[in-house]
Amino acid sequence: MARLEAGQPAPDFSLQSDDGSTVDLAGLRGTTVALYFYPKDDTTGCTAQACEFRDMKADYDAAGVRVIGVSPDPLKSHVKFRDKHDLPFTLLSDPEHEAAEAYGVWVEKSMYGRTYMGIERSTFVIGPDGVLKEALYKVKPKGHAASVLELAT
Repeated sequence: MARLEAGQPAPDFSLQSDDGSTVDLAGLRGTTVALYFYPKDDTTGCTAQACEFRDMKADYDAAGVRVIGVSPDPLKSHVKFRDKHDLPFTLLSDPEHEAAEAYGVWVEKSMYGRTYMGIERSTFVIGPDGVLKEALYKVKPKGHAASVLELAT
């Protein structure tokens, strides 16, 4: 799948949220969004990444940037992850990986000689007009929230 680039329209999506609502990209127009895809709730790297976004909530709010996390995990898992780590932002469930595929982050991975499909940790900064400001693939969890905020503002 081709990688997305800054300047392209962000692919639309409609996914279930950890609060039970449905979130779609069209409904976010007028707001800058930091949309981040992560592999799995409550794993070491994903927790570190989520907690950095949590700890920078005031900075993101001040900049007018809404943080949204997406993984294939079910809503029940998202609610548990959110509550355990007091995450103050939306988590979306993408069990059929439709959004992940549209953003080019559903990829073949390998670990311990086993090949499987999964999420490549990636973040997209989407402008209020629905156009990608940044497309960041294969990101590292540590320090990521701070660099995304810089790019979003």
